[in-house]
Amino acid sequence: MSELPWPDDWVWGDASPAPTAATTPTLVMFFNLECPACVARGVPFLKRLQREYGAALNGVLVHTALGHRQLERDDVVPTLRRFAGDFAKLSQPVALDLTGELADSWGVEGTPHWFVFDAAGQLVRSLYGSQENAQTRLEYSLEELLVPDSAPNGAAPGEAVE
Repeated sequence: MSELPWPDDWVWGDASPAPTAATTPTLVMFFNLECPACVARGVPFLKRLQREYGAALNGVLVHTALGHRQLERDDVVPTLRRFAGDFAKLSQPVALDLTGELADSWGVEGTPHWFVFDAAGQLVRSLYGSQENAQTRLEYSLEELLVPDSAPNGAAPGEAVE
């Protein structure tokens, strides 16, 4: 698979390096504020993963119009920044895919859609959804790549430490 195009319109936080330039595994979530599953389950799940894995995981959000209303930039950005800063209190950067073309080029099926890249920038998982079974599959994918910051002595989650 050829390298996926990377966002160039960052509206919250500092621009994130593309997975091929990152030094840690990257988790990208395409979402939309009009997607109830994104706001109620997807974003909180990404925040929990980021807390669990800390700096070992490069978490990135991309707000996309794919499958949703296409609004003018001036109508989207202020609301997106309020959501990121005041409501969700995101530490992850947020990029804007105003037309949905970026999401389409990635093969996004809908929102939320997740992409897991290893530390070498190789795509290891693409997953649509935010329900429990999707979250479990994402966690398994990440556990194969990372050890959470909260795990004592480098143990995997749930693994006993002697």
